[in-house]
Amino acid sequence: MEPSESRSTSALASYSAEELSPLEQDVLDEYERLAENMKKLASLLDNMAGKPTAEILDGLRQLERKTSLVFTLLKASVYSIVLQQEIYSRDQEGGEE
Repeated sequence: MEPSESRSTSALASYSAEELSPLEQDVLDEYERLAENMKKLASLLDNMAGKPTAEILDGLRQLERKTSLVFTLLKASVYSIVLQQEIYSRDQEGGEE
């Protein structure tokens, strides 16, 4: 852990649960998970850097497929939400008439 990380961690630890709203605590928890995932990613990338090129390309292809799937699912979710909002708005307008 770098010195700046330990300072920020100790600064966050000094806040009591009473001083943070549930939303603030959730955000801090998510940032903590993100930081851990970034550390894991950095470690995996470091390991991959020492492997032959073919293995790196295979790993990147697999990562690209997974990323593409996640992006597609995200777009579908956003589209679904927008579509539901439009239907809800039309229902509200129809009810007012």
